[in-house]
Amino acid sequence: MAASTAPVLTGGAKAKLSDAVFGLERNDRRQGTHATKTRGMVAGGRSKPWRQKGTGRARAGTTRAPHWTGGGVVFGPQPRSYTGKVNRKARIKALRIALSAHAGAGTLHVADGGSFDAPATKRAAELATKAGLSVPLVVVVGEGEENMERSFRNLQRTHVVSVGGIDVADVVWAHSIVISKTALQVLEGGDGS
Repeated sequence: MAASTAPVLTGGAKAKLSDAVFGLERNDRRQGTHATKTRGMVAGGRSKPWRQKGTGRARAGTTRAPHWTGGGVVFGPQPRSYTGKVNRKARIKALRIALSAHAGAGTLHVADGGSFDAPATKRAAELATKAGLSVPLVVVVGEGEENMERSFRNLQRTHVVSVGGIDVADVVWAHSIVISKTALQVLEGGDGS
């Protein structure tokens, strides 16, 4: 497999990408706010609809029993969390697969965070336009790259995240990714977290 490269926004050259991180093969978040009303939550049905005996009809204690129209729901969905524990190695592998997909599609770019002397949103917008970056855009910055972070964070549909806080969902959501050289070294060198 040939070594992957990514265009560098601030220099015009190409950055080499580690195949261990960016060369892997490609192998909903749910809110959990759905709910139905049980028979205790449905309004009405306080008194017996008719007396217990003597009518010839089946006995009934409430009009909000599940088999009545307008009654409650039995065993319906209730609010819950769908989050599950993902092992560290599995999370790192998923992150690498998502980054590999971007590297393979040519939507991953590298930027030199040190080239931003001061926060400049205009410069960040020019770099994004010149490189043809599509939104949503995720920008991954390393330690001490506040100027780059401040430059990109005001762009529309752009999410700036530190290399320690990058999530697989962010990478999958993004149409384009910009990674600083410092963040790239962290991703290639270690745990990716």
